[in-house]
Amino acid sequence: MKAVAVFPGKPNSIHLTEMPKPTVGEIPAGRGVLVKVLRVGVDGTDKEINAAEYGAAPEGFDFLVVGHESFGVVEQVGASVTEFAPGDYVVATVRRPGFSLYDQIGLQDMTTDGTYFERGINLRHGYMSEYYSDSADYLVKIPVGLKEVGVLLEPISVVVKGINQAYEIQRRLKVWRPRKAAVMGAGPIGLLATLSLRLRGLDVSVFSKEPKPNHRADLLEKIGARYVDTGQTPLKDGSAKYGPFDIIFEATGYSPLVFESMELVSKNGVLVLSSITGGQRTTEVPSDKINLGFVLGNKVMVGTVNASLHDFKESVRDMAMAEASYPGWLGCMFTHPVRGLENFRQLYAHLSDGALKAFVQVADQ
Repeated sequence: MKAVAVFPGKPNSIHLTEMPKPTVGEIPAGRGVLVKVLRVGVDGTDKEINAAEYGAAPEGFDFLVVGHESFGVVEQVGASVTEFAPGDYVVATVRRPGFSLYDQIGLQDMTTDGTYFERGINLRHGYMSEYYSDSADYLVKIPVGLKEVGVLLEPISVVVKGINQAYEIQRRLKVWRPRKAAVMGAGPIGLLATLSLRLRGLDVSVFSKEPKPNHRADLLEKIGARYVDTGQTPLKDGSAKYGPFDIIFEATGYSPLVFESMELVSKNGVLVLSSITGGQRTTEVPSDKINLGFVLGNKVMVGTVNASLHDFKESVRDMAMAEASYPGWLGCMFTHPVRGLENFRQLYAHLSDGALKAFVQVADQ
Protein backbone atom coordinates (compact mmCIF):
# COMPACT_ATOMS: atom_id res chain seq x y z
CA MET A 1 0.00 0.00 0.00
CA LYS A 2 1.01 3.64 -0.45
CA ALA A 3 2.17 5.77 2.48
CA VAL A 4 3.76 9.17 2.95
CA ALA A 5 6.87 9.23 5.12
CA VAL A 6 9.98 11.16 6.14
CA PHE A 7 13.51 10.15 7.06
CA PRO A 8 13.73 11.63 10.58
CA GLY A 9 16.67 13.97 10.98
CA LYS A 10 16.84 14.70 7.25
CA PRO A 11 15.16 18.02 6.31
CA ASN A 12 12.58 18.03 3.51
CA SER A 13 12.68 14.26 3.11
CA ILE A 14 8.93 13.82 2.64
CA HIS A 15 8.32 11.06 0.09
CA LEU A 16 5.91 8.39 -1.10
CA THR A 17 6.72 4.82 -0.12
CA GLU A 18 5.24 1.34 -0.33
CA MET A 19 4.41 -0.82 2.70
CA PRO A 20 2.62 -4.12 3.27
CA LYS A 21 -1.07 -3.76 4.01
CA PRO A 22 -1.57 -4.26 7.77
CA THR A 23 -3.82 -6.93 9.27
CA VAL A 24 -5.94 -7.26 12.39
CA GLY A 25 -3.73 -10.18 13.42
CA GLU A 26 -0.86 -7.79 14.14
CA ILE A 27 -2.70 -6.62 17.26
CA PRO A 28 -2.65 -8.95 20.31
CA ALA A 29 -5.60 -10.62 22.03
CA GLY A 30 -7.95 -10.35 19.06
CA ARG A 31 -8.33 -6.60 19.65
CA GLY A 32 -7.19 -5.55 16.18
CA VAL A 33 -9.14 -3.22 13.90
CA LEU A 34 -8.26 -2.69 10.24
CA VAL A 35 -9.14 0.82 9.08
CA LYS A 36 -9.32 2.16 5.54
CA VAL A 37 -8.04 5.72 5.66
CA LEU A 38 -10.37 8.32 4.15
CA ARG A 39 -8.82 11.63 5.20
CA VAL A 40 -5.70 12.86 6.97
CA GLY A 41 -5.26 16.45 8.15
CA VAL A 42 -1.94 18.26 8.45
CA ASP A 43 -0.74 21.00 10.77
CA GLY A 44 2.39 22.73 12.01
CA THR A 45 3.63 19.55 13.67
CA ASP A 46 3.82 17.82 10.28
CA LYS A 47 5.71 20.79 8.86
CA GLU A 48 8.21 20.70 11.72
CA ILE A 49 8.76 16.94 11.40
CA ASN A 50 9.55 17.37 7.70
CA ALA A 51 11.97 20.13 8.68
CA ALA A 52 13.71 17.55 10.92
CA GLU A 53 13.04 19.56 14.07
CA TYR A 54 11.94 16.40 15.87
CA GLY A 55 10.51 12.93 15.27
CA ALA A 56 11.99 9.43 15.24
CA ALA A 57 11.37 6.28 13.21
CA PRO A 58 9.91 3.14 14.79
CA GLU A 59 12.34 0.38 15.72
CA GLY A 60 13.45 -1.52 12.65
CA PHE A 61 12.68 1.31 10.21
CA ASP A 62 14.68 4.23 8.83
CA PHE A 63 11.52 6.17 7.95
CA LEU A 64 8.44 7.44 9.79
CA VAL A 65 4.98 7.41 8.20
CA VAL A 66 3.55 10.84 9.00
CA GLY A 67 0.03 12.02 9.77
CA HIS A 68 -1.61 12.14 13.20
CA GLU A 69 -5.01 13.64 12.30
CA SER A 70 -6.92 10.64 10.98
CA PHE A 71 -10.39 9.73 9.79
CA GLY A 72 -11.33 6.36 8.35
CA VAL A 73 -13.80 3.51 8.08
CA VAL A 74 -13.53 0.09 9.71
CA GLU A 75 -12.97 -2.77 7.25
CA GLN A 76 -12.34 -5.69 9.61
CA VAL A 77 -12.27 -6.37 13.35
CA GLY A 78 -10.59 -9.01 15.50
CA ALA A 79 -12.43 -11.75 17.35
CA SER A 80 -12.49 -9.86 20.67
CA VAL A 81 -13.71 -6.54 19.31
CA THR A 82 -17.32 -5.73 20.17
CA GLU A 83 -17.18 -1.90 20.13
CA PHE A 84 -16.76 -1.55 16.37
CA ALA A 85 -18.06 -3.20 13.23
CA PRO A 86 -17.20 -2.92 9.54
CA GLY A 87 -18.62 0.30 8.15
CA ASP A 88 -18.15 2.32 11.35
CA TYR A 89 -16.36 5.66 10.98
CA VAL A 90 -13.47 6.08 13.40
CA VAL A 91 -10.66 8.36 14.48
CA ALA A 92 -7.55 7.02 16.20
CA THR A 93 -5.89 8.70 19.16
CA VAL A 94 -2.21 9.61 18.85
CA ARG A 95 -0.14 8.76 21.92
CA ARG A 96 0.49 5.15 22.94
CA PRO A 97 1.41 3.93 26.42
CA GLY A 98 4.95 3.95 27.72
CA PHE A 99 5.94 2.69 31.16
CA SER A 100 4.91 5.23 33.80
CA LEU A 101 1.99 4.77 36.17
CA TYR A 102 -0.04 7.26 34.12
CA ASP A 103 0.55 5.23 30.97
CA GLN A 104 -0.70 2.11 32.69
CA ILE A 105 -4.04 3.70 33.63
CA GLY A 106 -4.77 5.11 30.18
CA LEU A 107 -3.40 8.62 30.77
CA GLN A 108 -0.39 8.37 28.50
CA ASP A 109 -0.93 12.03 27.59
CA MET A 110 0.22 12.72 31.18
CA THR A 111 3.25 10.42 31.01
CA THR A 112 6.31 11.11 33.13
CA ASP A 113 8.49 9.03 30.79
CA GLY A 114 11.33 10.73 29.01
CA THR A 115 10.46 8.86 25.82
CA TYR A 116 6.98 9.02 24.34
CA PHE A 117 5.30 7.13 21.54
CA GLU A 118 3.06 9.05 19.16
CA ARG A 119 1.67 7.82 15.88
CA GLY A 120 2.94 9.92 13.04
CA ILE A 121 5.22 11.93 15.31
CA ASN A 122 7.63 9.82 17.35
CA LEU A 123 8.56 6.11 17.23
CA ARG A 124 5.21 4.96 15.81
CA HIS A 125 4.02 5.12 12.20
CA GLY A 126 1.20 7.55 11.50
CA TYR A 127 -1.95 7.44 9.42
CA MET A 128 -1.01 8.98 6.07
CA SER A 129 -1.39 5.67 4.28
CA GLU A 130 -4.12 3.70 2.59
CA TYR A 131 -4.75 1.54 5.67
CA TYR A 132 -3.68 1.20 9.27
CA SER A 133 -4.39 -1.31 12.01
CA ASP A 134 -4.66 -0.58 15.71
CA SER A 135 -6.18 -1.83 18.91
CA ALA A 136 -9.84 -1.05 19.46
CA ASP A 137 -8.71 0.53 22.73
CA TYR A 138 -7.36 3.54 20.85
CA LEU A 139 -10.24 4.21 18.46
CA VAL A 140 -13.21 6.55 18.76
CA LYS A 141 -16.45 6.05 16.85
CA ILE A 142 -17.65 8.99 14.77
CA PRO A 143 -21.39 9.45 14.11
CA VAL A 144 -22.42 9.45 10.45
CA GLY A 145 -23.59 13.05 10.87
CA LEU A 146 -19.98 14.11 11.54
CA LYS A 147 -18.52 12.21 8.60
CA GLU A 148 -17.52 15.32 6.66
CA VAL A 149 -15.71 16.95 9.59
CA GLY A 150 -14.46 13.94 11.56
CA VAL A 151 -10.82 14.61 10.66
CA LEU A 152 -10.98 17.65 12.97
CA LEU A 153 -11.44 15.47 16.05
CA GLU A 154 -7.75 15.25 16.94
CA PRO A 155 -7.10 19.01 16.99
CA ILE A 156 -10.31 19.80 18.85
CA SER A 157 -9.45 17.11 21.43
CA VAL A 158 -6.41 19.16 22.48
CA VAL A 159 -8.69 22.18 22.94
CA VAL A 160 -11.31 20.27 24.91
CA LYS A 161 -8.63 18.77 27.12
CA GLY A 162 -7.29 22.23 27.96
CA ILE A 163 -10.69 23.70 28.72
CA ASN A 164 -11.72 20.69 30.80
CA GLN A 165 -8.46 20.92 32.74
CA ALA A 166 -9.20 24.57 33.48
CA TYR A 167 -12.59 23.68 34.94
CA GLU A 168 -11.12 20.71 36.82
CA ILE A 169 -8.43 22.88 38.42
CA GLN A 170 -10.93 25.53 39.44
CA ARG A 171 -13.02 23.07 41.43
CA ARG A 172 -10.73 24.28 44.22
CA LEU A 173 -12.75 27.51 44.24
CA LYS A 174 -16.03 25.66 44.99
CA VAL A 175 -17.88 28.15 42.77
CA TRP A 176 -16.26 29.23 39.50
CA ARG A 177 -18.40 30.74 36.78
CA PRO A 178 -16.18 32.04 33.96
CA ARG A 179 -17.94 34.59 31.79
CA LYS A 180 -15.29 36.12 29.55
CA ALA A 181 -12.51 34.45 27.61
CA ALA A 182 -9.74 35.52 25.27
CA VAL A 183 -8.17 33.38 22.58
CA MET A 184 -4.74 34.33 21.34
CA GLY A 185 -4.43 33.45 17.66
CA ALA A 186 -6.92 32.61 14.91
CA GLY A 187 -5.33 29.47 13.51
CA PRO A 188 -7.14 26.12 13.58
CA ILE A 189 -6.58 25.60 17.31
CA GLY A 190 -7.61 29.17 18.06
CA LEU A 191 -10.82 28.80 16.05
CA LEU A 192 -11.66 25.47 17.67
CA ALA A 193 -10.92 26.88 21.13
CA THR A 194 -13.27 29.76 20.41
CA LEU A 195 -15.95 27.32 19.28
CA SER A 196 -15.69 25.20 22.42
CA LEU A 197 -15.75 28.26 24.68
CA ARG A 198 -18.78 29.66 22.87
CA LEU A 199 -20.56 26.31 23.25
CA ARG A 200 -20.00 26.71 26.99
CA GLY A 201 -21.63 30.12 26.96
CA LEU A 202 -18.61 32.38 27.30
CA ASP A 203 -18.15 35.80 25.72
CA VAL A 204 -15.00 35.32 23.61
CA SER A 205 -12.56 37.84 22.17
CA VAL A 206 -10.05 36.52 19.65
CA PHE A 207 -6.82 38.46 19.19
CA SER A 208 -5.06 38.14 15.84
CA LYS A 209 -2.60 40.21 13.84
CA GLU A 210 -4.34 39.65 10.48
CA PRO A 211 -6.40 42.71 9.49
CA LYS A 212 -10.06 42.41 8.62
CA PRO A 213 -11.79 41.47 6.41
CA ASN A 214 -10.61 37.87 6.33
CA HIS A 215 -12.07 34.35 6.34
CA ARG A 216 -11.06 33.63 9.93
CA ALA A 217 -12.74 36.75 11.25
CA ASP A 218 -15.89 35.90 9.31
CA LEU A 219 -15.96 32.41 10.82
CA LEU A 220 -15.48 33.71 14.34
CA GLU A 221 -18.19 36.32 14.04
CA LYS A 222 -20.64 33.70 12.74
CA ILE A 223 -20.47 31.97 16.13
CA GLY A 224 -20.81 35.20 18.09
CA ALA A 225 -17.15 35.76 18.92
CA ARG A 226 -15.34 39.08 18.74
CA TYR A 227 -12.37 39.41 16.36
CA VAL A 228 -9.76 41.91 17.54
CA ASP A 229 -7.11 43.07 15.07
CA THR A 230 -4.06 43.72 17.25
CA GLY A 231 -2.70 46.10 14.63
CA GLN A 232 -5.64 48.38 15.36
CA THR A 233 -6.24 47.46 19.01
CA PRO A 234 -3.13 46.41 20.97
CA LEU A 235 -3.51 43.49 23.34
CA LYS A 236 -3.56 45.54 26.55
CA ASP A 237 -6.11 47.99 25.12
CA GLY A 238 -8.31 45.12 23.97
CA SER A 239 -8.09 43.50 27.39
CA ALA A 240 -9.10 46.72 29.11
CA LYS A 241 -12.04 47.11 26.72
CA TYR A 242 -13.34 43.52 26.56
CA GLY A 243 -11.96 41.86 29.70
CA PRO A 244 -11.24 40.91 32.41
CA PHE A 245 -10.69 37.40 31.08
CA ASP A 246 -11.48 34.42 33.29
CA ILE A 247 -9.90 32.08 30.71
CA ILE A 248 -7.17 32.88 28.21
CA PHE A 249 -6.41 30.21 25.63
CA GLU A 250 -3.02 30.86 24.03
CA ALA A 251 -2.65 29.34 20.55
CA THR A 252 -0.24 31.54 18.60
CA GLY A 253 2.99 29.56 18.63
CA TYR A 254 4.73 32.81 19.67
CA SER A 255 6.19 32.39 23.14
CA PRO A 256 6.58 36.09 24.13
CA LEU A 257 2.79 36.38 23.95
CA VAL A 258 2.54 33.86 26.79
CA PHE A 259 4.06 36.38 29.16
CA GLU A 260 1.78 39.17 27.97
CA SER A 261 -1.16 36.83 28.54
CA MET A 262 0.05 36.12 32.07
CA GLU A 263 -0.45 39.80 32.86
CA LEU A 264 -3.96 39.88 31.40
CA VAL A 265 -5.61 36.85 32.99
CA SER A 266 -8.06 37.94 35.70
CA LYS A 267 -8.01 37.10 39.39
CA ASN A 268 -8.98 33.44 39.90
CA GLY A 269 -8.40 33.02 36.16
CA VAL A 270 -6.72 30.30 34.12
CA LEU A 271 -4.22 30.65 31.29
CA VAL A 272 -4.22 27.60 29.00
CA LEU A 273 -1.12 27.13 26.84
CA SER A 274 -1.29 25.06 23.66
CA SER A 275 1.66 26.35 21.63
CA ILE A 276 4.62 24.08 20.98
CA THR A 277 7.56 26.43 20.56
CA GLY A 278 11.11 25.53 19.62
CA GLY A 279 14.19 27.62 19.02
CA GLN A 280 16.07 29.98 21.32
CA ARG A 281 13.81 33.04 21.44
CA THR A 282 14.20 35.23 24.54
CA THR A 283 12.16 38.14 25.83
CA GLU A 284 12.30 40.63 28.67
CA VAL A 285 9.33 40.47 31.03
CA PRO A 286 8.11 42.32 34.16
CA SER A 287 8.76 39.24 36.28
CA ASP A 288 7.99 40.79 39.68
CA LYS A 289 4.64 42.10 38.45
CA ILE A 290 3.68 38.77 36.89
CA ASN A 291 4.72 36.81 39.96
CA LEU A 292 2.83 39.11 42.31
CA GLY A 293 -0.28 38.96 40.17
CA PHE A 294 -0.31 35.17 40.13
CA VAL A 295 0.27 34.83 43.87
CA LEU A 296 -2.18 37.47 45.06
CA GLY A 297 -4.71 36.77 42.32
CA ASN A 298 -4.90 32.97 42.74
CA LYS A 299 -4.14 32.55 39.03
CA VAL A 300 -3.28 29.30 37.28
CA MET A 301 -1.33 28.42 34.13
CA VAL A 302 -1.67 24.96 32.56
CA GLY A 303 -0.51 23.35 29.31
CA THR A 304 -2.52 21.11 26.99
CA VAL A 305 -1.15 18.64 24.46
CA ASN A 306 -1.97 15.20 23.13
CA ALA A 307 -5.36 14.35 24.54
CA SER A 308 -6.53 11.14 26.21
CA LEU A 309 -9.19 8.76 24.90
CA HIS A 310 -11.66 10.42 27.28
CA ASP A 311 -10.90 13.84 25.78
CA PHE A 312 -11.41 12.47 22.26
CA LYS A 313 -14.82 11.11 23.24
CA GLU A 314 -15.79 14.39 24.91
CA SER A 315 -14.77 16.19 21.74
CA VAL A 316 -17.23 14.17 19.65
CA ARG A 317 -19.95 15.73 21.80
CA ASP A 318 -18.55 19.23 21.20
CA MET A 319 -18.50 18.61 17.46
CA ALA A 320 -22.08 17.32 17.50
CA MET A 321 -23.18 20.38 19.48
CA ALA A 322 -21.36 22.61 17.00
CA GLU A 323 -23.12 21.04 14.03
CA ALA A 324 -26.47 21.50 15.78
CA SER A 325 -25.79 25.08 16.92
CA TYR A 326 -23.83 26.34 13.92
CA PRO A 327 -24.64 24.03 10.98
CA GLY A 328 -21.85 23.78 8.45
CA TRP A 329 -19.42 25.95 10.42
CA LEU A 330 -16.82 23.25 11.03
CA GLY A 331 -16.72 22.37 7.34
CA CYS A 332 -15.88 25.97 6.49
CA MET A 333 -12.51 25.50 8.18
CA PHE A 334 -11.35 23.32 5.29
CA THR A 335 -9.68 25.67 2.86
CA HIS A 336 -7.13 23.50 1.02
CA PRO A 337 -8.23 19.92 0.25
CA VAL A 338 -5.92 17.69 -1.79
CA ARG A 339 -6.91 14.42 -3.44
CA GLY A 340 -4.61 11.41 -3.44
CA LEU A 341 -1.51 10.49 -1.42
CA GLU A 342 0.61 10.98 -4.54
CA ASN A 343 -0.07 14.72 -4.23
CA PHE A 344 1.68 14.95 -0.87
CA ARG A 345 3.97 17.76 -2.01
CA GLN A 346 1.00 19.97 -2.82
CA LEU A 347 -0.48 19.12 0.58
CA TYR A 348 2.69 20.10 2.43
CA ALA A 349 3.07 23.26 0.36
CA HIS A 350 -0.26 24.42 1.79
CA LEU A 351 1.33 24.46 5.26
CA SER A 352 3.39 27.43 4.12
CA ASP A 353 0.92 29.33 1.92
CA GLY A 354 -1.65 30.53 4.43
CA ALA A 355 -4.00 27.56 4.51
CA LEU A 356 -6.40 27.53 7.42
CA LYS A 357 -6.90 23.77 7.30
CA ALA A 358 -5.53 21.37 4.70
CA PHE A 359 -6.20 17.66 4.37
CA VAL A 360 -5.65 14.86 1.89
CA GLN A 361 -8.61 12.83 0.64
CA VAL A 362 -7.04 9.38 0.58
CA ALA A 363 -10.17 7.47 -0.45
CA ASP A 364 -13.94 7.90 -0.73
CA GLN A 365 -16.65 6.08 1.20
